[in-house]
Amino acid sequence: MNLADLQNIAEAPASVVATRPRLTQAHADLTREVTVVDESGQHRAIRIPAERDLTVYVDKRELVTLMTLGAHPEWLVLGYLLNQRLVSGVHEIESITVDWDVGAAAVVTRSGIDRIEERTARRVVTTGCGQGSVFGGLMDDVDRIVLPPQARLRQSQLYSIVNTIRLHDSTYKTAGSVHACALFVDERLQLFVEDVGRHNAVDTIAGWMALQGSLPAGEKVFYTTGRLTSEMVIKSAQMGVPVVISRSGITEMGLHVAQRVGLCAIGRATHKRFYCFSHPQRIVFDAIPAEAGAA
Repeated sequence: MNLADLQNIAEAPASVVATRPRLTQAHADLTREVTVVDESGQHRAIRIPAERDLTVYVDKRELVTLMTLGAHPEWLVLGYLLNQRLVSGVHEIESITVDWDVGAAAVVTRSGIDRIEERTARRVVTTGCGQGSVFGGLMDDVDRIVLPPQARLRQSQLYSIVNTIRLHDSTYKTAGSVHACALFVDERLQLFVEDVGRHNAVDTIAGWMALQGSLPAGEKVFYTTGRLTSEMVIKSAQMGVPVVISRSGITEMGLHVAQRVGLCAIGRATHKRFYCFSHPQRIVFDAIPAEAGAA
């Protein structure tokens, strides 16, 4: 199958136009086996992440090439378009068709993307793994984001989230070299995604969220193994998530954005330790360690 065939399939008229876009379910192996030589000079077979390129075409126009594991490429592409603010919702997308034989994703919109050339002309290279990038200004529309003012997370729930991630079966445990992101409602895991870059993982979760009619009742919490840069904080806020937890730290601009939008940014979260960098009023301290309380 070539790219033209892929685009023709994606553009096939639907008998009934629905709000939910038509998505393929392309699958790819997340790891591959390679032979290495260890410290004793012995040959060993180990597994490494199977990074691959996915070129995204929107209405036959090449937009970007994403480097990804390819676990959920349709969700990734949808989330990318949403987080880049090129579309405002799934209702604007007719279909997303992914074909790994040609390494391409064909997106067909319902009415086109207004001023797409102008809106994608300016690209900001971010601190994302590999190199992330966003179209337009990073701070565009940030002040329009409104997060739930009463959203709270209990300290005991935070510890439960960190422990859930620690115990979760993952590509990282078998192959390393990937980042993980996860969406929780309170302490209940909704979706766990790994990719070669944390920006891909958060975009995949954003795409999945957009396809859900609703989520269970409770507060949305986002977890990432990567650092909280401005890009990660903005994407989380755009997803309506008021609390973000990172195993790593936060950058100065990430902190500035978190303070500005009312997002509770928690970093260095391991076991029973963490730092709250912004809006600590969103944390209910119900599980203070005994030694910390004594101090």
